[in-house]
Amino acid sequence: MVFDAIAAAQSRDADVVIADTAGRLHTHTNLMEELSKVRRVAEKRLDGAPHESLIVIDATTGQNGLRQAQAFAQAVELTGVVLTKLDGTAKGGIALAIASELDLPVKLIGVGEGLEDLRPFDPNDFAEALVGD
Repeated sequence: MVFDAIAAAQSRDADVVIADTAGRLHTHTNLMEELSKVRRVAEKRLDGAPHESLIVIDATTGQNGLRQAQAFAQAVELTGVVLTKLDGTAKGGIALAIASELDLPVKLIGVGEGLEDLRPFDPNDFAEALVGD
């Protein structure tokens, strides 16, 4: 499917293709192997692809988020993290563990359910929110 998506994007002179592989749990080996295959197919279709491989982590997951990120990093070459659900009570401290353990930058945060609620990560704002005033 990603092969066809890239071909369609190229024929339309599109700059971006987003391949959403949501629903994969790091505990399901067959789905993680499929994720690696998606990456290989993208690489074959377009030199240098994928240009970004982001893992989306729910800020409420706690330490399980680190295990999930470790498994995904083994399956594909991750380039960053998207941390979601920061609009609730979760502070997203798991982002620090992931960034430290896997040397991955947090690139985006989600503070709601709409597209306008996806924002660039600001480390100063995050630190303030994490430790309080």
